Amino acid sequence: MSGFTVAIVGRPNVGKSTLFNRLLEQRKAIVDDVSGVTRDRQYGIADWSGKTFNVIDTGGFVANSDDIFEREIRKQVKIAMEEANVLLFMCDVTTGITDLDSEVADLLRRSSKPVFLIVNKVDNPQRQLDATEFYSLGFEKTHFLSSISGSGTGELLDEVVSYITEDTQVESVTSDLPKIAIIGQPNVGKSSLLNALVGEERNIVSDIPGTTRDTIHTHYNMFQKEFILIDTAGVRRKTKVHEDLEFYSVIRAIKAMDEADVCMLLLDATKGITAQDLSIFGLAVKKGKGVVVLVNKWDLIDKKETNTARDYEANLKKRLAPFSDVPIIFTSVLEKQRIFKSIEAALEVYDNRLKKIPTSRLNEVMLKAIQSYNPPVVRGIPIRIKYVTQLPTYTPAFAFFCNLPDDVKQPYRNYLENQLRTNFNFKGVPIKVFFRKK
Repeated sequence: MSGFTVAIVGRPNVGKSTLFNRLLEQRKAIVDDVSGVTRDRQYGIADWSGKTFNVIDTGGFVANSDDIFEREIRKQVKIAMEEANVLLFMCDVTTGITDLDSEVADLLRRSSKPVFLIVNKVDNPQRQLDATEFYSLGFEKTHFLSSISGSGTGELLDEVVSYITEDTQVESVTSDLPKIAIIGQPNVGKSSLLNALVGEERNIVSDIPGTTRDTIHTHYNMFQKEFILIDTAGVRRKTKVHEDLEFYSVIRAIKAMDEADVCMLLLDATKGITAQDLSIFGLAVKKGKGVVVLVNKWDLIDKKETNTARDYEANLKKRLAPFSDVPIIFTSVLEKQRIFKSIEAALEVYDNRLKKIPTSRLNEVMLKAIQSYNPPVVRGIPIRIKYVTQLPTYTPAFAFFCNLPDDVKQPYRNYLENQLRTNFNFKGVPIKVFFRKK
């Protein structure tokens, strides 16, 4: 990771994500009283005294555990420690020094990087006194603070940013980079796709649905392509969401769609497209996002014949109608089949979403299409469309000026949208058509 980086580490449930959110001045990481909420490494950019730096939030470190998630979290924490320039070792004053704290301290003492011991939840004089026991851990740089109220964080940040030099200063990732969200139901391979694309274990992957809880942003800059990849938690039906944590995860996934320019919807090839997949697709379209459909686990389909993919695609487009002009790519994340083709398709959809058609060209093509298939007559009065223009919106929208705008029915709207798609490449992008009084 380029730039100056600070990693927050410690055992579970000491307040690492609360401090992470405070440093970023936004609620990016999910916070809950249950331990083990944060699983993947979370990245953010913080600013203090005019100096900018990366912050990594990590899952709670549990040494020598056989639990599948705790084992993976250990791996993630160690990667974060390797990436960081400064380590913030967080403990909880209310529990005192635990065996887990001692194990993390042993690990950090072997690090050559500066380590700040942070004793959290110190928010009254009694706790200030109790916190002195943590000096016995032997870390020279020790700070008492309360991450939930912010007391003590200023002194900590003053000392942390003193390590930042001009050549390690982080430049904020430009906001005009394409943002591509990976969406879909739980356990279809979203995190596996992100890991395969970036070539490292960026997110924890398991067969257990609901492994990813936070929305994870990754800056991709390889092979002459640069964009932001957003991995989201799986979205499933409300009746299947039982944990509060999962409820927050679903909200984050839906908010990630708002932030994205293009959504890559992953389907499980063995299950086909389900009602919930259609619901997620409809949500992305309603939000005006570009869409690419990836049929993952294609390697698990037995007895593939010449027309298997063609027939599968035809059935998909039938289910996605009326918006069926969507790129459909058959992938296997496990085998790394066509995963980079999916990125190329997503970037093409991003370009289509930004496309502006000159008004003269638009009228030349669309008025000819209107002449060849006139709007229906209403109450004995023919509808006359005189002019069309593209509106200055983030997603393609077109205004048709006519004498009876309220009387143009849906079938004719669909005809005009199809003509726009036929004559101008808007593949994968929802189009909005409006009628206005001339």
